[in-house]
Amino acid sequence: MEYYGQKKEDIIFQQDNDPKHTSKKAKQWFKDSGLGVLKWSAQSPDINPIEHLWHLLKKRLQQYEEPPTSVHELWERVQVEWEKITKEECQNLIESMPRRVAAVARAKGGYTKY
Repeated sequence: MEYYGQKKEDIIFQQDNDPKHTSKKAKQWFKDSGLGVLKWSAQSPDINPIEHLWHLLKKRLQQYEEPPTSVHELWERVQVEWEKITKEECQNLIESMPRRVAAVARAKGGYTKY
C-alpha cells in the first residue's frame, strides 16, 4: 500500500466467506492491522476478478504436456505464465464487474455463470 501511496484507512479488503478467511485469527489480524473488510454474504457467488485470473493461470498451467517434477519447477511455471498475463486481460476482468454484479442481482444471489 505504501508503494502505491495508499493509506490503510482508504482500503477495504474484499474476500469471500471461506472459513479460513473468517476464522477468529484472521478476523483479529484484520482488526489489528487496521484494514476494513467488505461485508459479504455467506454462500454468495465469487465474482471477485482475481478468482477468474487464478482460473486463467490454472488453465495455462494445465496446458503443459508433462506435470512438474518438483515444487521448484511448478513455481517456475507459475512465474512464467503469470508474467504472460496481459494488462488487457486484467482490464477485461475489471470491466466485467458491472455484468457480474448485475448477473448476481438478477439471480438474487444464486448461481451465475461467473
